[in-house]
Amino acid sequence: MTQIVIGKKAPPFTLEGTGGTWSLAAAGGKSVVIYFYPKDNTPGCTQEGESFTSHFAAFKKAKTLILGISADSIASHEKFKAKMAFPFELLSDPEQRVCKLYDVIREKSMYGKKYMGIERSTFLIDATGVLREEWRKVRVNGHAEAVLAAVLAL
Repeated sequence: MTQIVIGKKAPPFTLEGTGGTWSLAAAGGKSVVIYFYPKDNTPGCTQEGESFTSHFAAFKKAKTLILGISADSIASHEKFKAKMAFPFELLSDPEQRVCKLYDVIREKSMYGKKYMGIERSTFLIDATGVLREEWRKVRVNGHAEAVLAAVLAL
């Protein structure tokens, strides 16, 4: 498995999403914010998407793409994106291949039951494909603002 290391090239990937097939190589000289989230249409994931949406113009001005990734299906993503009017693409990783590549699968607990799932995490990749910042165990409040500050500091 590829090791995620700040200051090194981010692991390349290709996934299907709401805008068709997307590849990290297709970023076209733009920075990329990839946020991994547990599930479409859940309160925290909705709030996180809304937060990135509210700052979308500033990210766009900074030549930065935003991508959300979860294990949900493309059909689920399309409904979620349309319902919430997200201006960015959502990518589907049903086999959790990219989630594992970026090391975001963690043991979680709900109602006393342990299971493996996606830990809310965000990665900032610069225009040359180098990983510049990572946020793990993300708390939604204030997160998009912190990510935007890191983008503007590049």
